[in-house]
Parts: sequence; C-alpha cells; structure tokens
Amino acid sequence: MNNISDVNRMAVTGRVRITPSEAFVETLVAQGVTHVFGIVGSAYMDALDLFPAAGIRFVPTVHEQGSAHMADGFSRVSGRHGVCIGQNGPGITNFATAIAAAYWAHSPVVAITPEAGTMGVGLGGFQETDQLPMFSKITKYQAHVNNPARMAELTGRAFDRALLEMGPTQLNIPRDYFYGEIECEVPQPIHIERGAGGEHSLDEAADLLAQAKFPVIISGGGVVMAGGVADAVALAEALGAPVCNSYLHNDSFPASHPLWCGPLGYHGSKAAMKLIAKADVVLALGSRIGPFGVLPQYGFEYWPQSAKLIQVDADPRVLGLVKKTNVVVCGDPAAAARALTARLKSRMPAGAANREHRMAQIKAERAAWDQELAGWNQEKDDWSLEVAKDSKYMHPRQMLRELQKAMPADAMVSTDIGNICQVANSYLKFEKPRSMFGAMMFGNCGYAFPTMIGCKVAAPDRSAVAYVGDGAWCMSFGEILTCVRENIPVTAVVFNNQQWGAEKKNHVDFYSNRFLGVNLENPSFAGIARSMGAEGVTVDRLSDVGAALHDACKAQKEGRTTIVEMMCTRELGDPFRRDALRKPVRTLAKYKAFV
Repeated sequence: MNNISDVNRMAVTGRVRITPSEAFVETLVAQGVTHVFGIVGSAYMDALDLFPAAGIRFVPTVHEQGSAHMADGFSRVSGRHGVCIGQNGPGITNFATAIAAAYWAHSPVVAITPEAGTMGVGLGGFQETDQLPMFSKITKYQAHVNNPARMAELTGRAFDRALLEMGPTQLNIPRDYFYGEIECEVPQPIHIERGAGGEHSLDEAADLLAQAKFPVIISGGGVVMAGGVADAVALAEALGAPVCNSYLHNDSFPASHPLWCGPLGYHGSKAAMKLIAKADVVLALGSRIGPFGVLPQYGFEYWPQSAKLIQVDADPRVLGLVKKTNVVVCGDPAAAARALTARLKSRMPAGAANREHRMAQIKAERAAWDQELAGWNQEKDDWSLEVAKDSKYMHPRQMLRELQKAMPADAMVSTDIGNICQVANSYLKFEKPRSMFGAMMFGNCGYAFPTMIGCKVAAPDRSAVAYVGDGAWCMSFGEILTCVRENIPVTAVVFNNQQWGAEKKNHVDFYSNRFLGVNLENPSFAGIARSMGAEGVTVDRLSDVGAALHDACKAQKEGRTTIVEMMCTRELGDPFRRDALRKPVRTLAKYKAFV
C-alpha cells in the first residue's frame, strides 16, 4: 500500500517539458486523485509506474466491472471523483455495466480507457475494439486524446466535466500516446459555485408553498450530493411539511426527525405514501421523480394527481421530464432550500393554521406503519405461506428487522437488486447522508458488494455493510479477494433463499408457478469466504442475526472481512415489474395449457 502522506502531491506548475505519462499523472494529482481502481495492463503501464511516486494508490481488483463499481462507491461517499482504469479491449468493455450504474447515480466517475495503438486501429489486432460508441449514452462527456501533446488538457477536461455535469466521463487514450516527450501546462481544476436558481422561479415557488394547506417535500439524491440535508430540514420545519425520501435515498433526511415519513417507491413506507396522497403542493427537492420511484405500491396509487408540483434540480434536463410541473427551479438543491426558507419568512404559510393537525397526521401514519412493520412477520400470499410452512429457515422480514436493530449508527449500507434486498427498503433508516447506496435505475445485479468496497476506501472509519441476494452474490463474490489482498475490510450480508426471487415472483403471479431458471442450488457461501481468506458465518436462527452483524462489524473495525450468510425461506415480496407484466395469452393449441 502506498503511503501517500509521505509524498509531495503538489502538481507541477507552469509550462514544462515532460512525457505524456507524466502529464497524465500530474493532472490526476492536480485533480486530487488519491485512489485508482482497476486491473493492471500493458496499455497504461508506463503511467502506472508513476502512481506510487505521485501518492496515488492503485487498488487491483478481481474484475473490471467491480473496479468501476468501487469507483462509484468511492465517489458517492467522498463527493470526489472515483477513478477506474483497465486494459484496452476486453478490460474496457467490462466497465460498461458499472459505468451505466454510475450514470443513473449521477456519480462523477472517470473511466480511463486506454485503447489499441494508433498504428493498429482498424487492422483487427489483439484486444482491439472501438471504445467510444459503447459509452456514448452512459457518460456525460467523452474525451479522446488525439495527440500526445493534448494529454494534460483532455485529462483535466474529463475530470472537470464529471463534476460539472454530475456524472461519469470517459478518457480514451491510445496506448502509444503515453510515450515520447511533450511540452504542456498541467491544468488546474475548474471549481464552480452553483446558485439557488432564478429569482422569479424562486419567488413563484415560495408563493405556491406559502399558499399550500398540506405541503409535502420529497428529499432526493440531489440534496445529498449538494450537502443540503440540514437545509432541507430547515425548510421542512419552516413549512411544517412532512418529508418523504425519494426511492433508494433513505439517507436524504434524518429518520429521527418528527417530519420524516420514510421512502417512496418500491417496498417503501406506507406512511410516506399516505401523506403525499393528501398533498396540495409537492416540492421535489433534488429529485427527478423517476417513474419507478413513484409506482403504485401496496395496492394503491398514491401520487396526488391534483397537487401542484415544484421541482428543484441542478440538472435542467430532468426538470419536468417525468411529472407535469407548475414551477421549476434550476439550481443547487441546498442553496434553493435556503433561498425558499428565507422567502417564507415574509410570507405567512397558509398551512400554518393547521400545522398541529398535520403534525398529528404525520405522527399517526408513522405509528401505524411502524406497528404494521413490527407485526409483518411473513409474506401473506398463498405461495409464500405454503413454502414457509415447513421451512426451518428465517422469514426475511423478521431477519431484516433484526439486522436494522443491530446496524451500527455510522453504517454505510449498499443494497443489490434482489427481492429481499428491495424489501429492505422498508426497514433501512439513517441519520446522516452518504449512507445508503442502491443500484438506482440501471438495476444491475452484482452492484452492492464492490460498491461498498469503494465506499470503505473513501471512508475507512465507517462501518461498511453490503446487502446481497444469493443470485447477485455469485456475480460479485470474487471481490472478497480484493478485500483480503488489499486490506479493505467490509461486511457482506448474503440472503440465501436459493432462488432468483424477483423473477420467481413473476412466475408465481403471472405464469402459474411454472418455474424456469429461477431455482438455485448453492454451496456454502460462508465456506467459500473462509477458503478465500475472509471470515464466514452461517445464520439460520433469528435469535443469532443481531449478534452475527455486531460481531462482523466488530471484526471489520479490527481489519477483517466477514461474509454473513443468512438462510432464508423462499417467501417473496411484491414483484419488481407489476407495471410491465400482465396475464399471458396463448394462441397456438400446443401452448394453450400454459395460461
């Protein structure tokens, strides 16, 4: 491991004569890069050789997809760039899934993609492919170094754009362009201050909020990115407005606050849904109000169709994109929240008259939902009742309750895309931002574990916990070796119910229990973990769940990675895609039995 504290990290200044590799590395230093995730490759080895002297720790991973997820996690915790690099061709194509996930998370990840040498392009040489088109729709900006003399310039621009555009960028470098000698100046980072938005739009928004009888705030991921949770709290308190977390952003408002109602979206909070259904004005603060995040749940449509909508976001392209808006504010969510709070001081909110009644409703709905969750011990559909009847394993909901009770206060939690992971949305509560990390709208399996490794690198003093289903775990458990080899201790909680649960639920609801490709025969995941140098624990009794998580997080503080394998029944929560599936129709005679 490089000891970066002993390295003079100040980038060279002024116009200098250096090699392109030095220009590249010095620009990384100027941008504050301290960690790069990837797999070693000859395509960039000349630059890699300079990393230790520059104070950059290279974190070698098991798979390139994992390295890009780690860069994403690092970025989402730190608010800084996450950086990944790999070998040209197959190494770079392995980035694509994780970069798409970073795109939907608005993470400023920089994917450095060395490519085949310029004299071999188009000849079908070893490890050659066109590396720009595949990232064109999942990056905010693509820089291609078309001349070695532009190495520093374009490297700096890729890093600047990742922060300015709030998303991943690609830096594509022909492998022969790392060599030679050039004259250049290492560019300094561009820093911008985002404003609160237009004065007129802020006035309109304040007027609408002041007139509201039942205002409701959606606090989204943009609030977290802007460092604006305290500002959202102040605005909510000024209005006396209930606050819902946007989907998979349970850390965007403190759960202990009396105005907090929980998350909207898939397996979210009934309290949040019932309260937003009463709204006459909704303020979406730092949220694009994605369609999957406001789908009907628990058998009812909760979006208030007649409510006025104010949307605040720093990205103008998401304003009015999903829901019809009445007022849009293009601005930093934190600054906008402060500006709205200031404006409300001179506008007596109409809702002030019934603030006490509204607070009573918030309290009642929260209590009712807490009580329902506390007594919701198993899924109630016929399939789940039948399979759980004779099972010796744990009911998922009871297990999730025990996990949340034992969760360290400082924990960062990532969730994968499986059925039990999504049910966990009902249970996960946080007090501080940059604590919850979901796969967001790309929804790829194998996300949670490598992402949490990146989170741990960025915040080594915090507890790091990944929630992973057994299907997704098989895609990502190789990164246990990264934890062990690189001394990056994390805790993975693996839900072993021996099935692809989300898809199996569709077979139950729409295809008369005709199961195809969803049942899994798993080895001992705890045993595999031990064979790879980590600790492995198997839990099959509810009374052991809390202690297992506590011990694993304690071991993490002592530098050890633990895989906690939770043996669960095959009960299934609501399906992912009720919006996209319907009862099948069969026309050919030989298929008519399959209805």
